[in-house]
Amino acid sequence: MKKVISVRFKASGKAYCFDPTGFDVKEGDYVVVETARGVECGEVVDGPRDVPDSQVSHELKPIQRMADSVDVRRMEKNRADEKAAFDLCNE
Repeated sequence: MKKVISVRFKASGKAYCFDPTGFDVKEGDYVVVETARGVECGEVVDGPRDVPDSQVSHELKPIQRMADSVDVRRMEKNRADEKAAFDLCNE
């Protein structure tokens, strides 16, 4: 059995699984993880749960650290900038 958490990076986006080893993580927390797109801050949408090894198709990446207030503010600012840039391009 492996312990996993689900992390979502966008409000309506897909949730991805990560290894919470070494951290006391619960649903609603923000964490910093390494993704294919680089280091990102995301929200834990499903707390630690045990999953059989057979259901984990690849090696899970570990959490780098718990997000602090600076990380969360930067994530929110980036989301706002993304929306503003989208609206500008639509004009």
